[in-house]
Amino acid sequence: MKDTWNLTTLYPDQGAFEKELDDIKTHLIEEMKRYEGKLSDEAGFLAYMKLNKEANLRIYKLYMYAQSGSDLDKKDVKKAELLSKVELVVHLLGLATSYADPEILALGEEKVQFFLKKDPELGEFSLILNRLFRQKSHVLGANEEKLLSNYAPLLSEGSSLYSMLTVADYTPKKAKLQDGKEIEVNMSNWTSLIAAAANPRDRQAIFESLYTYYDDHKNAYGEIYNAVLQGQLAQMRGRGYKSILEEHLYGENIPLEVFHNLIETASKNAEPLRKYYRIRAKYLGLEKHRSYDRFIQLAKSEKKYAFEEAKDVFFASLSSFPTDFQKKAREVLKDGYVDVYPHLGKRSGAYSNGTYGIHPFILLNFQGELDDVFTLAHESGHSIHTLYSEESQPIMKQDYTIFVAEIASTFNEHNLLDYLLNSGTLNKNDQIYLLQKAIDEIVGTFYRQTLFAQYEYEISLLAEKNEPINYQVLSDKMKELYLTYYGIDIAEEKVKPLVWAYIPHLFYTPFYVYQYATSFTASMLVYEKVKAKEAGSFERYIALLKSGSSAYPIDEVKAAGVDLTKPEAFLSVTKRMAELVDKLEILLTK
Repeated sequence: MKDTWNLTTLYPDQGAFEKELDDIKTHLIEEMKRYEGKLSDEAGFLAYMKLNKEANLRIYKLYMYAQSGSDLDKKDVKKAELLSKVELVVHLLGLATSYADPEILALGEEKVQFFLKKDPELGEFSLILNRLFRQKSHVLGANEEKLLSNYAPLLSEGSSLYSMLTVADYTPKKAKLQDGKEIEVNMSNWTSLIAAAANPRDRQAIFESLYTYYDDHKNAYGEIYNAVLQGQLAQMRGRGYKSILEEHLYGENIPLEVFHNLIETASKNAEPLRKYYRIRAKYLGLEKHRSYDRFIQLAKSEKKYAFEEAKDVFFASLSSFPTDFQKKAREVLKDGYVDVYPHLGKRSGAYSNGTYGIHPFILLNFQGELDDVFTLAHESGHSIHTLYSEESQPIMKQDYTIFVAEIASTFNEHNLLDYLLNSGTLNKNDQIYLLQKAIDEIVGTFYRQTLFAQYEYEISLLAEKNEPINYQVLSDKMKELYLTYYGIDIAEEKVKPLVWAYIPHLFYTPFYVYQYATSFTASMLVYEKVKAKEAGSFERYIALLKSGSSAYPIDEVKAAGVDLTKPEAFLSVTKRMAELVDKLEILLTK
């Protein structure tokens, strides 16, 4: 159990899970149905809200158990069935309570606030209800809401199909190298294989062996993405939003200028990124720098990390922070809460998952590289954030928004990088390696994610104009943006234009990726204040982690000292990139 999840902390066994699922379906949902038409009455309103809270707590726990089990083995049909059962119950609950929002809106905000003051326990619903009244013009009548609820499962079908095609049905391919050897390439190892390949043709073979899968299924992937877009389009039109972008930003009160300032600033200030790739090509002696050559290290680190050693490095990087912060870092990496190593069928990538009083679980695919140490620090940041939110906020204000979620994770990465750079034991190769790491962090989290954000925005505009969406349209747009940002013509790379099919967030959580860039910007500026020992800066940072969803995220970030409504915040990242690239150029010529 040391390096795997202990899901018995959620339910002792599958039988207990099934019993809880059945109880919600047969009792709780039926009980919630009985309040239809009764929310105008104070007693009915208060009782319904308490049931709503209970439903949230119980269903999130069910979902976490089923999702975690499924993510450990996407090839296990029975585990997929458990997740489907939970998703069905969520759908049934949505149908059963579709009357609620229209009835609450009919009460008026003043009367609802009067009801809430009668029962202090329900004060934790204040922001949730404020969001509802903000969206009043986008909430339909009871019958219309019930009709939309019937279609809810179809809106998530695109992401489900993507998961089945990309993970459950995926079979690794082999790449034939120049020396005649064949190696298996899969989602977990392809980047490290490319980084280790000295021969350009080997790198191409490794890359194409992975991406050929997307090429083989490009029509299906194109249609799946179109299904995701059509679902968003239906929601946009059905609820009266002006655009798909507004639909995604409105609920959390994110100003549209935050998104537009980000993509405009990043795309117009991408010269440091292009210069970095020119420097890399020259130093590495490449005729052309291919997109997948980004995994080649400019200087090699032979260091490999055992998982326990990686944890020790991370803990050491936090030694100057308050004891409580350090305790939480150790708590989130306790045995039973981290699934460490990759295996066939396990979901790729990494994440932290925890909500509503549940200890967070971390999924890794740890292979002992330095990048894996940074991933450990990153996901630990999410879990630390969760613990602070849980101990500081009532249940219904604990689940912080995506917009602030990546701040704690990337803050940890900034700190770990500085810790390693300032260790005093670095030779020139070590300095180059970590300087590249700092630059690649900006490339990967700020520029690359903004490129994908601009991509889905521009594709959404095509969908809104009823333009056809297929794999060719999707690939052509990606070629255009890679030239804008990287200065690389990916049309020369055969299957690279299909990179949109490789990015799961585009299918699972549309308009998520821009928040990596906004969070990175916020965390970089917050970290710089902490690093400079600005008075109160760390306290403001912890206050942000403690705030959960007690305020709108743009205001939470502003309270921590960063105004993301101004382009200057994003310009600070592009300037930092330019400084690091210049520093790298000097170091490489010494």
